[in-house]
Amino acid sequence: MEGSPKVTAVLLAAGTSTRMGGVNKLLLPVGGMPLVRRSVETLLRASVGEVVVVLGHEAERVRAAVGALPVRCVVNAAYASGMTSSIQAGVRAAAPGAGGFLIALGDLPWLEAGEVDLLIAAFEAAQRGDPACIVVPVHRGQRGHPLVFSAVHRAALLAHTAPEGCRGLLRAHRERVVEVDMPSDHILRDVDTPAAYASLPKKGP
Repeated sequence: MEGSPKVTAVLLAAGTSTRMGGVNKLLLPVGGMPLVRRSVETLLRASVGEVVVVLGHEAERVRAAVGALPVRCVVNAAYASGMTSSIQAGVRAAAPGAGGFLIALGDLPWLEAGEVDLLIAAFEAAQRGDPACIVVPVHRGQRGHPLVFSAVHRAALLAHTAPEGCRGLLRAHRERVVEVDMPSDHILRDVDTPAAYASLPKKGP
C-alpha cells in the first residue's frame, strides 16, 4: 500500500533446539553459512522495513553467526520461558512507526524472499479493508510461518500469556485472520530434528 508504514520482521533465534540432541540448529551450516544467517539474509532481501533478531540461548554465538548484517539484535533474557517472550522482545524493539510485525522462525531454510514479499503484499492489501488484519500463510490446508500481525495488535501481543506463541491470539481474533495460499511448502519445512537437517541437500536448499 503506497505510503503505508513498513513491516518489522522479528526473527526468533533464541530457542534451545531441544529436539536436536544438544546441538544449536541455528549454527548448523546450510548452503555454506549458518542457518540463522541464511534466515536473516532472506528477510533482508524482502520488502521489510527492518529486521530485529531476538537472541537468547547461546546469544553471543548466534550474534557472531549473524555477523555484520544490517539488523538489530536484542537479547531475551527470559527465552527459556517459551516463544512468546521472544516475540514480545522483538515487538518491543521494533521501530515505533512499524505498521505490522512479521514473526519469522529462524529455522526455515527453504523460505524465499519472494514468499515473504507475497505475505507482505497480502497484508498491505488486507489492511485496506481491515486495519487490524492478521496474515497467515497456508499450504494445502496447513498453516505455517511467517505470520504478519497488524500493529493494532501490539498491546495484545505484549499482554499475551500463553508461553508457546500466537495460536491463542489467532483463535481470539479469527475474524481478522486472512489466509494466504502459498505456492510451496517452504512455510512448513522447519529444521527441528537431526533427521530434518540430514534431509537438506548437501549444498543447502
